Amino acid sequence: MSAVSESSAVARTFSTSRADAPLQGPVLVNPLELSDWDAQIAKHPEATFFHSAAWARVLCETYGHTPAYFCRFAGGELQQLLAVMEVSSPLTGRRGVALPFTDFCAPLAGNTDDLEELYSFVIAHGRARHWKYFEARGGFNGWRAATPSLAFFGHTVHLSRDEDAMFSEMDGAIRRGIRKAEQAGLKVEFGAMAESMETFFKLHCGSRRRHGVPPQPVEFFKNIACHVLQPGHGFVAVARHEGRAIASAVFFTSGTLGIYKFGASDYEFQQLRPNNLLMWEAIKHCAAAGLAKLHLGRTSLLNDGLRHFKLGFGAVEERIEYARFDVRKARFVSDVDRSEGPINMMFRCLPLPLLARAGRMLYPHLS
Repeated sequence: MSAVSESSAVARTFSTSRADAPLQGPVLVNPLELSDWDAQIAKHPEATFFHSAAWARVLCETYGHTPAYFCRFAGGELQQLLAVMEVSSPLTGRRGVALPFTDFCAPLAGNTDDLEELYSFVIAHGRARHWKYFEARGGFNGWRAATPSLAFFGHTVHLSRDEDAMFSEMDGAIRRGIRKAEQAGLKVEFGAMAESMETFFKLHCGSRRRHGVPPQPVEFFKNIACHVLQPGHGFVAVARHEGRAIASAVFFTSGTLGIYKFGASDYEFQQLRPNNLLMWEAIKHCAAAGLAKLHLGRTSLLNDGLRHFKLGFGAVEERIEYARFDVRKARFVSDVDRSEGPINMMFRCLPLPLLARAGRMLYPHLS
């Protein structure tokens, strides 16, 4: 049975199930075929925006990845979930990733931490689909034999309506940067329309070139604007100096959690500290909207500067761990952090049009 047809069968089955029904066996569903998917997700306190149908739709429409969400239900209610996309490429092979281009997407365990049956179902599916590997990102609780393949830092700012208290908890260098940006006349605006995303994308291309990484395709950000921002699941922050956009960032929101996903800036104006002010205004914006926490995304263990920048906002640090299971060899394997290497030097030398073309060609084969 295909993922789509099985999703329909699941919807029919659980719409008529008993409220006291026991936990049922694992099933494979497509969240884009279930009209109440986000309502089901919202009942889980550990759920994030990355579990939503909107994010699944962005990944599907941009890169053609196939959703394979492994679930267990009881009484019509979603109890356990492993959100996975099948990435299939003639260049890089076929694999299951939870989820591509996603900092973290931990499983939803419901009232139990025992997810062994669900993981076994995933691996059996991957073996039948000839996956090279399955990768869990940002948590693999309930997978007893799992060992970390790769790790990152994660940082979370706990929000409060008391702006003075939040400001006082920040590092002195961050506060001085904020004041410097304010004294220089920088202003931060918030938007959720396509124009805001276009402003971000222009800065994104320049920042990616500076870091020696191709920008993601413009279609990726157009889909985010369409399926995420316009329906109210996030916003774009833009810092301007004398009307010119010099820094920007994209944030996702779901429930009481905000997530900082992408950032970009014009290095020519770095001395004005636009990123300090932009992040501080975003923190206040999220707190005013009633969010309880703002996650600042993953950070490479090798990027000490970015780590300390995020810690400077009074963030609580954690480790985000991935686990990779080689389906063919039936064993867990390690991975390496590819955030910096010789290829970055080559990308830094490319003109922006060629770098953008490289991104359009490469990203459908990556995850």
